[in-house]
Amino acid sequence: MIRPETLNFLKELSNNNDRSWFAAHKDEYEAAKADVLHFISLLIPLLATVDPAFPTDSPAKKHLLRIYRDIRFSKDKRPYKNNFGIYFSVIGKNGNEPGYYINLAPGNCFFAAGYWMPGAEDLKRIREEIDYNQDEFTEIIQSEDFKSHFKLDESDTLKKAPKGYPTDHPLIDVLKLKSLTAMYPLADKDFFKADITEKIHEAFKQIYPFMLFLRTAIAS
Repeated sequence: MIRPETLNFLKELSNNNDRSWFAAHKDEYEAAKADVLHFISLLIPLLATVDPAFPTDSPAKKHLLRIYRDIRFSKDKRPYKNNFGIYFSVIGKNGNEPGYYINLAPGNCFFAAGYWMPGAEDLKRIREEIDYNQDEFTEIIQSEDFKSHFKLDESDTLKKAPKGYPTDHPLIDVLKLKSLTAMYPLADKDFFKADITEKIHEAFKQIYPFMLFLRTAIAS
């Protein structure tokens, strides 16, 4: 589980996002970071029991995203993120492939899985796989395991049907998506409880068929 102090640190950072404050509270950051790394270390063997492609000896630090923002080309010059991001993929945290993601931020904690912003070729393959195997994909996203916690993220979608697909396609709303990700919102307090690792373990199991479908699509 995650200590409440870890999210409290992020809340304070959100209100004081500058280098001088961060330097003065570096010890609190290091404690929060260590807390998240320990949490990741508990999740790695659980994910490995569900996804055989995921290595059991993967180091925790490989999956913790940097808290420092890249502000070189951004108008937003705040130097730090206001969250801890955890990313699991087979290749690694910079792998361009389907992955599992956990967001830790006060008031915005969630588990997500899928393929965020795939390249044009991978997105083409995914759409083709959904089109060719409509029944299989529909069975996955309509299953009780999926629907009990997950919902496809429809926030980034084309206005029109992608080229080559009719507007009356049974899965046109899915085919119009630019990212194929499933979201599972979680309350901050869920992470303070001892059963959060088991909750996420179950989420890994529930989302694995969706992940395998995407992985198979881009491998074809």
